[in-house]
Amino acid sequence: MPTAAKMVAAALFALLAVVGVQVFIPLLPEATQVGGLVPSAIAIGVACGWLILGRVAGRGYGMAIGNAISTGVALVFWMLLLWALVEMVERSTRMRYDGPMQALVGGLGLMVEYGTLMIDMQVLGVLLLGSAVVGIATEWVARRWS
Repeated sequence: MPTAAKMVAAALFALLAVVGVQVFIPLLPEATQVGGLVPSAIAIGVACGWLILGRVAGRGYGMAIGNAISTGVALVFWMLLLWALVEMVERSTRMRYDGPMQALVGGLGLMVEYGTLMIDMQVLGVLLLGSAVVGIATEWVARRWS
């Protein structure tokens, strides 16, 4: 059921995902194709905000911050998984893997590689502080319009 808190959480997490991607893109290797990163970040941000944070809004500000940080972690996980799978499929169409198992292991390796690039103070700061602010805003909306 749509609520104001779900809509705000979805919109703000989509915005946070776009800002996070813009901070993350300069850390990627130069040959990396970044054309689909922003649209996928918006879609995953909306889904995580609506399904995770929006669902548990209205339980207090302390819980809101914790739930928002958990939602931010989920956002990062799903973004890394999606980007790694897309890159794995592109590499597999160029016949860079010998079989499906090697492709899956390569995809997980790409996920870890992108994750280690993301361990940057700017990216982590944007995601952690941004998640906390989104949590507070979502809780405020849940208390006002529930």
